[in-house]
Amino acid sequence: MSTLSTQHLLMPTAKQPWGEAIAGIDAPLIVTTKLGGRPQPFDPQDINGLRHSVDESLRLLGRDHIDILMVHEPDRSHQYPWWSSYEPLEGPALDLMDELKAAGKIRYTGLAGTTVTELTSLVKSNRFDVVLTAFNYNVLFREAADSVIPAAVENDMGIVLGSAYGQGFLTRRADTEVLAKPIWLAEARQQQLLAYYELLDQAAMPAFEMCLRFVLSNPAISTIRIGCKTADHLEASVEAAAKGPLPTDILHRLDEIAAMVPCRPWEEPMILPFGKSYFGPGIANMGAAVQVGKLKPDQN
Repeated sequence: MSTLSTQHLLMPTAKQPWGEAIAGIDAPLIVTTKLGGRPQPFDPQDINGLRHSVDESLRLLGRDHIDILMVHEPDRSHQYPWWSSYEPLEGPALDLMDELKAAGKIRYTGLAGTTVTELTSLVKSNRFDVVLTAFNYNVLFREAADSVIPAAVENDMGIVLGSAYGQGFLTRRADTEVLAKPIWLAEARQQQLLAYYELLDQAAMPAFEMCLRFVLSNPAISTIRIGCKTADHLEASVEAAAKGPLPTDILHRLDEIAAMVPCRPWEEPMILPFGKSYFGPGIANMGAAVQVGKLKPDQN
């Protein structure tokens, strides 16, 4: 079975609609897309706007249903305030998904997030069929293994893994820059990356293959989004995936390397900015663009 995301597969041409791109494909497809960001100005509490967004996706896809509709960034409330209540979980997006399921316009519902604690809470609501988790499970980052993945397994959810390559920082080596230790790079992360590069050399394995096969070694993962930009990338990924899970000795060594930095340094961005003019985070005491430590006058 093939999986197609309307946001992350390469289009044959820059202007060709998705519906035209997949119209001639005879193989079965699992078509997924996200709810969020459209129409502008976007209001996640406007059920009519959300309904229109899904109808527009169906039109562009040339289909009468979407296999999996995922809520985009459901765990970042200051980016998209989806939920009117958390206990119990409520919001127009849930109402619409129930409506669309009953009408046969979507088959399954999902979450697509990048946090750990917040995303786990949403997974535990048991209101969704699939979770896409990104930036928190790969050869070096293991935070999702503590709660997101176990919670999804417990709730019998499909698990889609995003950013297995760290959006490139795990597959484009930066030996010289890591050795020089830019100001933002924690010493523990520096030593971890050097150990990772050493393992790549010892295993004589391309970094993309090690990253892909590491994720394939976890039987709980249902699907991996690999973000191919070219046909060559896709063919190389398929060839690597066909080799199956990594050998046990490499998996054990990766576990040791990941344990060198069990929790990410607080100032570290989730995509390590090698080759970028980056010197550190924004102003202190901010969470999701909201100042979190300043007391109100009556709290002093």
